Amino acid sequence: MKIIPISGVAGACDEPSGEIRKLDIPLTRRGFLKGSAILMGTIATTNVLFALAPGPVWALALTKLTQDEGTTLLQMGRVLYPHDKLPDAVYALLVKDLDTAASTDATLAGQLRSGIQELNRLAGGKFVDADDRLKLEAVTAMERSDFFGTVRGKCVTSLYDNDMAYAVFGYPGASWDKGGYITRGFQDLSWLPAPPVDASPPPFMG
Repeated sequence: MKIIPISGVAGACDEPSGEIRKLDIPLTRRGFLKGSAILMGTIATTNVLFALAPGPVWALALTKLTQDEGTTLLQMGRVLYPHDKLPDAVYALLVKDLDTAASTDATLAGQLRSGIQELNRLAGGKFVDADDRLKLEAVTAMERSDFFGTVRGKCVTSLYDNDMAYAVFGYPGASWDKGGYITRGFQDLSWLPAPPVDASPPPFMG
């Protein structure tokens, strides 16, 4: 099977031109070749990212976590923050960030491994093979643990602060480096009548 890593997925749109800019996310061929474990998957043809990605198959190198541990953390991320529209490739960014942190922090690495083992125990075997109800019960049972807090906290940035998620949710991205929102969508409201000119002072343009 030919592996095509997601290293140039298009993301948010530049509103004035409609141009889709390229991304630079850390799911690269170089990292793929150097990893001691590899997390891989596909993007469904019905997902918005399928049309943007250079190929339907993604691969993510892991330097500290095993394939099974990475898959378990990916599935835990889905339980914590479920989004049907987000493909596993986005949740893989959570795994990447946790793996990177664990590679230089032995305490964190031990916490992740112990937490994954407990998830498996609570699921009565392998967490990734459990049904949705049992997965939710296992994760909920660990909500007071440091492991739970670590994974949940990393989800906030890993899942939502990336251009792949922006593309799915329709967020156009930051505007400060493009002149601000005044000229990039601030007045694009179409479901309300336009206010009169004298309704507010003119914007300060510098």
